[in-house]
Amino acid sequence: MSYRGFTSRVPKEERDLCDVRTAAAEFYRVNGVPQLIERALNELFFLQPEDVHGYLANYFTNLCAPPRISRLKGREVYDARGQLSIEAEVFCIVCNEEKSMSSAAVSSHSGPKETSPVWKAKSQERADHVLTAAQWINGPLNNMLKGQNPCDQSDVDHILSNFFTARFLEEKDIQKEEEESRSPSETEVVLSSPLSAQTKNKKSVDKGKKSNSVEKPFPPAEPPEPALPGSSAIGSVSLAVAKTAAKIQGIPLYKHIAALKNRKALFHIPVPLVTLLSCGKTSPGKLSLLKEVILIPKAGQRVKESKGKYEVSAGVLKSPDELVDVYQTLTSRYPAVVALIDPFRREDIDQWEKLSNVIGDSCSLLSDITFKSKAPPLPGVRGHVLKHIRETTVSDLICITSEHQGSVMMGTACSEPCSEDSLSDIAVGLDLDYVKLGGLSGAERMTKYNRLISIEEELVQQGILVCEEKHPPPLFTERPQRQCAAAERTD
Repeated sequence: MSYRGFTSRVPKEERDLCDVRTAAAEFYRVNGVPQLIERALNELFFLQPEDVHGYLANYFTNLCAPPRISRLKGREVYDARGQLSIEAEVFCIVCNEEKSMSSAAVSSHSGPKETSPVWKAKSQERADHVLTAAQWINGPLNNMLKGQNPCDQSDVDHILSNFFTARFLEEKDIQKEEEESRSPSETEVVLSSPLSAQTKNKKSVDKGKKSNSVEKPFPPAEPPEPALPGSSAIGSVSLAVAKTAAKIQGIPLYKHIAALKNRKALFHIPVPLVTLLSCGKTSPGKLSLLKEVILIPKAGQRVKESKGKYEVSAGVLKSPDELVDVYQTLTSRYPAVVALIDPFRREDIDQWEKLSNVIGDSCSLLSDITFKSKAPPLPGVRGHVLKHIRETTVSDLICITSEHQGSVMMGTACSEPCSEDSLSDIAVGLDLDYVKLGGLSGAERMTKYNRLISIEEELVQQGILVCEEKHPPPLFTERPQRQCAAAERTD
């Protein structure tokens, strides 16, 4: 009897079952399932763990495919000042299931106080920025990052930066077209108005009558840094992806950032700069010169032991040239003043240089480079303040701090998310000497201080905390000497 004749007499159900068994055997063989199960059973027998099923669950979980980003979700949230902000949430496929891995929010741009006459217009502008950011995250960014490995931070940030650059160039072209489409006649009328010229001449004559001395004109201020609507989506997604990668690897965020920066295994806690007094034009009172008075704890102290022990002072509003004398008097009278952050505008180059010459090594001049990381260095500046806001990615932070090695401190933005404590992890992971967290009040600040304390306790317990041996009076003159903390591991 032929084979075909024999198989024709076998019931169809048996033939189907045989085909399924053959296909299953081939599927298992191709994927190496029998060998994996045999190896798991052999290890299980020799180890004989107390939780047999838990051991098997962990064994096969480690064999799972690496998680990939499945989608992003952008939502509107409120920051510490009650203003709208954007939060990015990252979802990944883990063990064939979609799971929410982490979320993050960074500040977009500082908003005005409610007493500002343009508060309503600015609030609407901020709402438009947040709405655009949500559209970016839920639309194009979601499509671009789908399937990406969240542990490849540089690849993710490269995609984010390219997307932002493309949007920025599009916006620039739109603005150029709008300027070119304006009526030339209207512009000519404004520029050639006799009334404007007469008024200007009259003001000049009146000014000459009041004073015979000619003051040096102020250099024109640089135009404010434009905030591209939706830009905060870039920084939020980048940070959320970094937090996701840390969670996948089962390590804290600061260790993940340290690995991205190719740092060694030892860590130290940045000295926290504590805001004692907030003032300036946006605060109640008459003091407009100083924005903040900050306390710097002694080096080597634990974070819990380094609050409220130092003398501070304030000044008065003066012209740029007069301010040089004011700052010199301030630093000589109060030796505890070891740094001045942005004492002048960037345009007042002469005053930066004069102040640097008169205060010498007794005090450091610091400048904010959040939006000017590529700008020419200011004369006399020894250190820089960097904030993680808007389109700044985690890779940008690593790059900037590497280029300015040993001279950067992380600082908080004006409007911080209430529950976001990643700034402390970022400062530790980047191996910074200082971190500016603000005053000891408000949920958005205390969350960061508590996280810094928690990191310190973890490092002490693991025996990998490095303490600073000494702290020179000025900031960022030289990298302080460090010694390993004599901390024992606690069980």
